[in-house]
Amino acid sequence: MADRFRITLGQLNPTVGDLAGNARRARGAWEKGREAGADLVALPEMFLAGYNAQDLVMRRAFQLDVTTHLNALAADCADGPALAIGAPWVEGTKLYNAYHILKDGRIASTVLKHHLPNETVFDEVRIFDAGPLGGPYSVGNSRVGSPICEDAWHEDVAETLAETGAEFLLVPNGSPYYRGKFDTRLNHMVARVVETELPLIYLNMVGGQDDQVFDGGSFGLNPGGQLAFKMPVFDADIAHVDLERTPEGWRIVDGEKTAHPDAWEQDYRVMVLSLRDYMRKTGFKKVLLGLSGGIDSAIVATIAADALGPENVRCVMLPSEFTSQSSLDDAEALARALGCHYDYVPISEGREAITRTLAPLFEGRNADLTEENIQSRLRGLLLMAMSNKFGEMLLTTGNKSEVAVGYATIYGDMAGGYNPIKDLYKTRVFETCRWRNANHRDWMMGPAGAVIPQQIIDKPPSAELREDQKDSDSLPDYPDLDAMLEILVDRAGSIEDCVAAGFDRDTAKKVEHLIYISEYKRFQSAPGARLTKGAFWLDRRYPVVNRWRDPS
Repeated sequence: MADRFRITLGQLNPTVGDLAGNARRARGAWEKGREAGADLVALPEMFLAGYNAQDLVMRRAFQLDVTTHLNALAADCADGPALAIGAPWVEGTKLYNAYHILKDGRIASTVLKHHLPNETVFDEVRIFDAGPLGGPYSVGNSRVGSPICEDAWHEDVAETLAETGAEFLLVPNGSPYYRGKFDTRLNHMVARVVETELPLIYLNMVGGQDDQVFDGGSFGLNPGGQLAFKMPVFDADIAHVDLERTPEGWRIVDGEKTAHPDAWEQDYRVMVLSLRDYMRKTGFKKVLLGLSGGIDSAIVATIAADALGPENVRCVMLPSEFTSQSSLDDAEALARALGCHYDYVPISEGREAITRTLAPLFEGRNADLTEENIQSRLRGLLLMAMSNKFGEMLLTTGNKSEVAVGYATIYGDMAGGYNPIKDLYKTRVFETCRWRNANHRDWMMGPAGAVIPQQIIDKPPSAELREDQKDSDSLPDYPDLDAMLEILVDRAGSIEDCVAAGFDRDTAKKVEHLIYISEYKRFQSAPGARLTKGAFWLDRRYPVVNRWRDPS
């Protein structure tokens, strides 16, 4: 009996619905595995369809197309190693999240996912049927058990595989990033290794899909929980992993253990990669954004330059009479430092025309928020006109603090196709700007150095929609606001939790009220990069009409 088994791991980036392209990527990985003498080439969960494909996989025509591509892939990869790939699978009236082992020109084995996640961004209970607890499949001289993603977070699937003869575990995943996720995964996988006393290989995909980014970071564990190898985060990569038979069974041969960056760098890379993949996978090449001279648009412009290259980013200053000279100077300085195209489009004449048009209707009424919102909506109108004319996607620039409490104008500064900082609180915006000024990586397409002027970071935030306006006129100071939002949004905490943390009860109630009454804005807002388990969109779903408030 051979004492060596080689697996080629494809930590790759699929595109939802691109069946031909995903199959082509799978064949490319398989060819590299064949060249390396692999016994098995493995790809992540649902790789052929792309993940998270949501209700798309319930379409009968899509299911049939997946099967056609799966059979063609099996035929193309007949002469060489087995190929393991995730794809939806129909049996009778049931639809499964499945993992297929292709050998000798056919689908030789199929593993059906048993535990279907039904939390955060996942709705698999409403999409898929739960498969039964099953046994391992054979490849060459080995019996392999493959708990599919969520299945490895529960002890029963891995234990059943061990009891029915699995010699090691290969776990295919479509596991998206949130801050601290790698440690959570590692802890769960260590538990499976300790329980089963089997080696475990955790294979994750990479790439952006709508708001989610799959961060890779595939790894292997030997019995006892010892780390055998660790692949990079966020990078598409192919690794050849060897297992060696010992008197105690298979053991993963030690390989490279890539160091992962800190949380600040990972968050920033998620925002860059999510925008880059959103653009690439939807077909857009260029973006534009309103550049106000403030910190939010500054970090979005920088993310865009790093994601797409400065030559593909148009920055537009749209000043009114309330725009300060420092904002004008700061916006231009930022655009020049980044190397982005810069346009200057004053809105005063358009605002005056709208004011005259509405004057007969508004006669006898004092100026209020209406007039402020007209400015924001006029900017949105002009930016969308430029987006249409130039074929450039408009980025919106509201941070999570503003998105949470509705401190943004619907159909105004909320207009746009994507929001890279939608899950980044204002206090983290400041720190992220400082981080980017001090750090540059080879995956950034923008220039190195302190590209965001210090003046932008230091000055008090303001929407500049009236004289001497400051954000603090309407909201608690951002450190306090963000701390309360983390309690009320990210932790789904209570008013009492805010009070226990030292905040004024009435202020906490006001913040809670603003969160609830702003739901209709978020319902219509652009998607954005998910950084936490408390992101607005699929992680947190509340009714638009909601009269309940915390009675405490």
